[in-house]
Amino acid sequence: MAKAYLSLGSNQSPDIHLPQALAELRAQFGEVIASPTYRTPAEGFDGPDFLNAAAIIETGLDIVALDAWLHALEDAHGRRRDVPRFSSRPLDIDIVFYDDMVFRGPGNLQVPRPELRHAFVLKPLADIAPGFRDPASGKTLAELWAAHPQALAPPPVHSPAP
Repeated sequence: MAKAYLSLGSNQSPDIHLPQALAELRAQFGEVIASPTYRTPAEGFDGPDFLNAAAIIETGLDIVALDAWLHALEDAHGRRRDVPRFSSRPLDIDIVFYDDMVFRGPGNLQVPRPELRHAFVLKPLADIAPGFRDPASGKTLAELWAAHPQALAPPPVHSPAP
């Protein structure tokens, strides 16, 4: 079994889509460790604020199969792929880490995810896995968060983990 560290986000009915996505992850993978949910502004485009969270799952799926399963989950929540990549969406789930693998695959699949540099990805992951070491830098998530420019003013917590 592999451990996958996921980033979840939504800025279209996020109070509906994020809890439902976590429930679907639990139904498929069993126990899910979930972070608090944070409200953050849209990055790279004008749009409503996002709610962002992180989750850790254990899976028997390889990284490509897990990515496909997560894309199907996004699609089931109304994610459109015929619009610009950086736009509003009901659900976005990315594999940030898959064990300690460094991987570039089909499409936009890359771990560690380059979005780890953003507070909306790093802060929720650091909350639930502070001692996990980023295989690219060798630093723990707690160390990466402590060095992040937004560490002194983290995004506001929207709610406890669903």
